Amino acid sequence: MNRQSVINYPCNDSETGKWAALYVRLSRDDDNEGDSNSIAHQIEILKKYAKDHHITGYKVYKDDGFSGTNFNRPGFQEMLSDIENGLVSTVIVKDMSRFGRNYLEVGMYTEIRFPEFDVRFIAVNDGVDSEREDNDFTPFRNIINEWYAKDTSKKIRAVFKAKGMSGKRLSTQAPYGYLRDGEGNLIIDPETAPVVRLIFQLAAEGNGPGKIARRLREMEIVTPGTLEFERTGRTRRYDPEHPCFWLSSTIVHILNNRDYLGHTVNFKTTKKSYKSKKKIQNPEEKQVVFENTHEALVSQETWEIVQKNRENRRRPTRMGDMGLFSGLLYCADCGHTLNLNRTKSWVREQDNYTCGTYKRKKGKCTAHFIRAVVLEQLVLENLREVIAFAREDTEGFVRQAMSNRMAAQMQEQAQARRTLEQQERRIAEIDGIIKRLYEDNISGKLTDERFCKMSADYEREQAGLQASVEELRKSVAACEQQSVNMDSFLKLVKKYTVPDKLFPELLHAFVEKIVVHAPDKSSGHRTQQIDIHYNFIGEIGLSHSIDKKEPA
Repeated sequence: MNRQSVINYPCNDSETGKWAALYVRLSRDDDNEGDSNSIAHQIEILKKYAKDHHITGYKVYKDDGFSGTNFNRPGFQEMLSDIENGLVSTVIVKDMSRFGRNYLEVGMYTEIRFPEFDVRFIAVNDGVDSEREDNDFTPFRNIINEWYAKDTSKKIRAVFKAKGMSGKRLSTQAPYGYLRDGEGNLIIDPETAPVVRLIFQLAAEGNGPGKIARRLREMEIVTPGTLEFERTGRTRRYDPEHPCFWLSSTIVHILNNRDYLGHTVNFKTTKKSYKSKKKIQNPEEKQVVFENTHEALVSQETWEIVQKNRENRRRPTRMGDMGLFSGLLYCADCGHTLNLNRTKSWVREQDNYTCGTYKRKKGKCTAHFIRAVVLEQLVLENLREVIAFAREDTEGFVRQAMSNRMAAQMQEQAQARRTLEQQERRIAEIDGIIKRLYEDNISGKLTDERFCKMSADYEREQAGLQASVEELRKSVAACEQQSVNMDSFLKLVKKYTVPDKLFPELLHAFVEKIVVHAPDKSSGHRTQQIDIHYNFIGEIGLSHSIDKKEPA
């Protein structure tokens, strides 16, 4: 977009030392009006008007490609600055619509700001001149101009929606990691695609956005803004002093972008009003996804692992490091996460995990204490068994995984159905109670005040139950539709060899969560059950117990 704000003419009014401001504007929305509203045509009209009215000193202020509802235009702001500095005697425009299409702001400038600075306002084609007293129709003209802007915006939105619903990509820019071919389709960028894959790999290993950003800065990889400047000359996101300074917000944006799965996602953002330039994130249910429209940079398995890791954000210890199992361990009794405990004075064998509820609220739960090295050994052994089982007897592994999952689903469904039936019966009971209360109130057995209080209490209980029932119904329906994603799990098995040790990428790729039970000392020995839930398949039926003699 070619944009020039001011054309200077050195001649000033000989008496006042001020000049006339010839203001011209063209919006991209006005393109369909041809040459009638072109910048050159407007300048020609205003110069002729100045000549005919013996105006010898003037400046032409120009905004090319700016909407009439937006008053933060460079040429317009330049003109306002000159007005406030006492350099302008008159503002002349072709017509009111060139000045602006927001009737409130137009009125504020023409009826308040300009008179305050003793500035005359003229709209040539509309016959508006602030020195005359016959401008009563001007406010209505401003409203009509705003209606035009609103109607134009509505038409553009309709075209935009039709394009988006057809599956065509709405964004004019290719996401970082991609380029556009001659037809506008996304193709992989060989320079930046490896960076995107690295970001997702680091996130899959359990690293947060801040740590990933620091890693990229250390590797001296230029930011998307720097790369855009190098390729196009655009400076909107370019920081010349810090060309490799990645921000965590940039990493978050990349990790949230479903384009990397090979999908086209339209209507990601919206605006509250055609006057507002602020974009608001649309909820996912209002976005439209067209799958497999281009080559993916990230597999579905990696994507799900990353999103799970981000939901269970890991927090570093006071020593600044991250526990291997942080974000994966849960208490079997209260459901809270287990926290890593370690100090500089301890050897590695002393590091341990305890229930977060127990640490914060003594007496609300038990410690569920487990040493990190013991847990690591147990999980490694279990993982080796699972991978070996899946490799050596794939059919048997699939049968057992499916059987275990179905049993778990049936148990979850049965519990949810029991609770649902109980709450539905209670809702029906409350209906009967409220009916009897109403009858007692009508017959005079119950005062109005007492009736209102009691009925309100029952209605609150009923409203809470109805909300719970809706959630339970969704839960039951989800259980019925849930299935084991065996293909995804078997892909992981093929990707990794039977491990000799645990490392973050491997652990987060396979393990969804680990549930730690309270130790049992009834046998005279300390035993502790650990349940390992795997991504895509849940528990596989290879849960083990730790048997240790006291003390722990």
